[in-house]
Amino acid sequence: MNNLNGKRALVTGGSRGIGAAIAFALAENGADVAFTYQHTADKANAVAKSIEKAGRRAAAIRADSADLKAISRAVSEAVSTLGGLDILVNSAAVGHTGMIADLDVHDYQAVMDVNVRAPVMFAKAVIPHLATGGRIITIGSALGERVPFPGITLYAMSKAALTAFTRGLSRELGPSGITVNLVQPGATNTDANPANGEAADFQRSLTSLGRYAEPQEIANAVVFFAGPAADVITGSTLTVDGGAIA
Repeated sequence: MNNLNGKRALVTGGSRGIGAAIAFALAENGADVAFTYQHTADKANAVAKSIEKAGRRAAAIRADSADLKAISRAVSEAVSTLGGLDILVNSAAVGHTGMIADLDVHDYQAVMDVNVRAPVMFAKAVIPHLATGGRIITIGSALGERVPFPGITLYAMSKAALTAFTRGLSRELGPSGITVNLVQPGATNTDANPANGEAADFQRSLTSLGRYAEPQEIANAVVFFAGPAADVITGSTLTVDGGAIA
């Protein structure tokens, strides 16, 4: 489609899983892409090479989304390397399972720092660089809307916060012609939640389609929000979960 020609994107957590699929899909549609990663340098290098093979510029930036200084540095490096930014995709996240009665405060803080604070602070750092037509797209979770089993309360809560963030920020940035939207994946076939994992059959049973999504299918939703077809869509949520919360 190449409807993102000339656009410059920053994807957080872009070295694997959904984030990597998003980074490549943006490049395949014409965008130059910088992305952050924390530990998986080999996977980050592979993603960068795939972006370059698509004919676009790539920048793999090591940055811990729980580190405020690293967030600021990552945005500055992306702007310097790409010559500016038009699109931010907040994809980095950490999972958590366990009952609230057993919750360790340090685990709570770790989840909130990456899943809630980081999207806010990445947006804060990117906003000065966005012009009319800019995009902020955040990856939430269908679990932020429906919690079908116990033990995921903290994670679900952190993802639910992104709905209010998206709606509120869309009001703030609307007068500047910048859109803010949320993509909510359901069970998606990644290393963190493989379609052949122990809980996979149960997760499939919750869906209308009876299957997992593939990372590319989540990336398709991001490309839609990033492109001109979504110019008038803001403050909205697109749930890509096979009907799990239907």
